[in-house]
Amino acid sequence: MTRSVDTFREIRFTARDGLRLYGRHYPAAPARDGTTRRPLVCLAGLTRNSRDFHVIAEALSQRVNTPRDVYTLDYRGRGLSDSDPEWRNYNVPFEAMDVLDFLTVTGLHGAAILGTSRGGIIAMVMAAMQPKALGPVVLNDIGPVIDSKGLQRISAYVGRIPLPASWAEAGQLVYDMGKRAFPNVSKEECVEVARQWFNEHKGRPAPGYDPALSNALSVLDGPIPALWPQFDALKRVPVLVLRGETSDILAEETVAEMARRHPALSSLTVPAQGHAPLLRDDETIGAIAEFLSATEANAWQPRLAYG
Repeated sequence: MTRSVDTFREIRFTARDGLRLYGRHYPAAPARDGTTRRPLVCLAGLTRNSRDFHVIAEALSQRVNTPRDVYTLDYRGRGLSDSDPEWRNYNVPFEAMDVLDFLTVTGLHGAAILGTSRGGIIAMVMAAMQPKALGPVVLNDIGPVIDSKGLQRISAYVGRIPLPASWAEAGQLVYDMGKRAFPNVSKEECVEVARQWFNEHKGRPAPGYDPALSNALSVLDGPIPALWPQFDALKRVPVLVLRGETSDILAEETVAEMARRHPALSSLTVPAQGHAPLLRDDETIGAIAEFLSATEANAWQPRLAYG
């Protein structure tokens, strides 16, 4: 994947406990109608980072009729953010506070949130902690109930993926791990996805997250409690749920219950993708863009962004 650094600005800031964290801002192209649209903040999955959203961030920020600012964030211990010397801080409440710090630094309030997997859990927790901090929410293959089979699969690889010696080898690794859940993703595209998974050092793949993150998973005993109270905190904002057709994390029954509970929820099944949809195809990006445009009328006022 070509790293179009001219399409985003890097953000480095200090979290409330002193860790230096990393994010990106993809500025909106000039809008034809002069409208300033609600910005979007993208939150990645457990071991992932801001690079996961590069394709969709470029697409939404440069969209011809409805461009909007897009922000992405590396949680502590992921991507280009500092690792935490205390691995017990790799938990959702701490990471939610990091996101709230990021929103403060960037001057965002009431921004839309796109949360993939763990990012969606963080969005639900944030809605319970500070309801007015976020606007419409897109939950990418996550809900209040997490399928235990999918959780076991994730726990089995966190901290255990071998470090590839080259980007070609990294692409093959991504292809081998994902060929069942993502049968239509080519080997060439898997090399691009590998550059999302791994950092780079001296031209070669480097670890993309702190291996100590696996310790945080190892302390889990039994299934994760259902997060229905946190999900119910989203009732004040529109929600779009994306579900990978072959997801082993988000069950169809859970999506149906989410729709029953939420008065303004819509859903979309992403065909031929598992957990979690990659957000790289035109159809899914278009659906997210349409959802954000449809919710634009919700009260939102731009504030001063970071300097």
